[in-house]
Amino acid sequence: MMLQSERIDWIIKQIQLRGVVKVGEVSELLRVSPDTVRRDFKLMEQNGMVKCVHGGACLPASHLSAANFTAREVVNEDKKREASRKALRYIQRGNVVALNSGTTNTVLAQEIARSCEGITVVTNNLAAADELRKNSLIRLIIIGGELDHVERSTYGAACEREFRSFFPDVCFLSINAVNETDGYTDFRLSEIGVIQILAECSGQVVAVMDSSKLGMRSKKLALSACQVDHLIMDGDIHEDTRRLYRQSGIEIE
Repeated sequence: MMLQSERIDWIIKQIQLRGVVKVGEVSELLRVSPDTVRRDFKLMEQNGMVKCVHGGACLPASHLSAANFTAREVVNEDKKREASRKALRYIQRGNVVALNSGTTNTVLAQEIARSCEGITVVTNNLAAADELRKNSLIRLIIIGGELDHVERSTYGAACEREFRSFFPDVCFLSINAVNETDGYTDFRLSEIGVIQILAECSGQVVAVMDSSKLGMRSKKLALSACQVDHLIMDGDIHEDTRRLYRQSGIEIE
């Protein structure tokens, strides 16, 4: 049987690879009781190594910037999907729609591919493009530039220059954090220029984020509150929190 330190090392590696691990999976694979796994998770959470969620554990928000794209994509997927489905109401037939990089916009691209036709999507998000290409009734324009293998996206001066030549009807922005004081912030320094250009050039600016990003601050300012027309999140937000943000000029939809 593994020592506790060995189990913790194994659990951390699995979370880094997969984003979330479940109590039952760890119990079965390591041949220990579910109570033993829960105690491991609790100890790891107390030491800031993981965040315990219902039935399992994931990376804490402070570590997500270092996680790979696949891991972040899995975390809070149900909340990202709920927010993405809400965002579809801002898309009309004939629109030019812009998506930046990020896991939430990859989920949004899946929903767009299932539900929309007769639109043009412009994006530097290669993971999103891979979803959108499945719908032949959507015109897809992929923005070039330097390749970020981790984020599965393009970036850099050429990418930003090409984005600036478009004037989308609506842009959907996947951003890492928002709070009522700082506005919208992100750890992806090479993506901030893209975010700012799309906010400047688009008819409507829509931030699509899961509620775990609320009240957080990341590495660098991307947009002020007034530069975003709509903030769309899942419904897991207390009304008092909505009221606080409303007073600061941020209406959470």
